[in-house]
Amino acid sequence: MANTETALKEALTSIEGATGVALVDYTTGMALGTMGGSKTFDLNVAAAGNTDVIRAKMRTMEHLGLKGEIEDILITLSSQYHLIRLLKGRGGNGLFLYLVLDINRSNLAMARHQLKRIEADLEV
Repeated sequence: MANTETALKEALTSIEGATGVALVDYTTGMALGTMGGSKTFDLNVAAAGNTDVIRAKMRTMEHLGLKGEIEDILITLSSQYHLIRLLKGRGGNGLFLYLVLDINRSNLAMARHQLKRIEADLEV
């Protein structure tokens, strides 16, 4: 089992093209931990904004009567992938991993696979 800091460091260093990662509480919008980012890309602001994305999707699913759970949400920009993975089990309710990838240096399928593995090892 990995703690938050170890899991974030593993995501940032082992996932090709990763430029930032955060563990976020979507009930509050607060980042519980961040690594990476830059002066022009504040992961705390991105964490709060992506909380709104999750809440909107959950409301839409409720209005549509959809019973499934969100596994992940992908936002594709011209130069980045933003991957939001909701945590399951072991106290993960209300939390998500947020990963920012350089679109030219990453393999999206491998990133999703590795993020799922990191989630399974994460001790919250």
